[in-house]
Amino acid sequence: MKVLLVCSSGGHFKALYQLRPYWGVRDRQWVTFRTNVTEAQLEGESVDWAWSPTNRNIPNLIRNLGLAWKILRRDRPDLVISTGAGVAVPFLMLGKLLGSRTIFIESITRVNDLSLSAKLSLPFLNVLYVHWVELQHRYPKAKLITASLD
Repeated sequence: MKVLLVCSSGGHFKALYQLRPYWGVRDRQWVTFRTNVTEAQLEGESVDWAWSPTNRNIPNLIRNLGLAWKILRRDRPDLVISTGAGVAVPFLMLGKLLGSRTIFIESITRVNDLSLSAKLSLPFLNVLYVHWVELQHRYPKAKLITASLD
């Protein structure tokens, strides 16, 4: 299985990186922003650097849309996984249209409403994971992530 991991830097990257037990045993490609942290943590990984910032930045949205097209056509991933934020949207949309399964894992900080990235991606998702039952009630098709405190 080929997996494409897409996220912004910071907390979004940390959340996706913590899923290493899942993605670490698979053929994978990363798309994220180039920072000191992402460069260090992804040393030895296959990475394409996305354009940043993405908030209210139309030129970077267009650049990332082109990057998504190039990467998705080149790598043909079976699965696109993202924790957000804005950079995820073109990859999830095009990924779904090109036949990949798509997963969005919403931030644990989102309790009552989805992030804009999740809302925009929702029609293109196979699975939306949320951390809070309150959010699952608003979006009944979402799957609840349950974690043990052990």
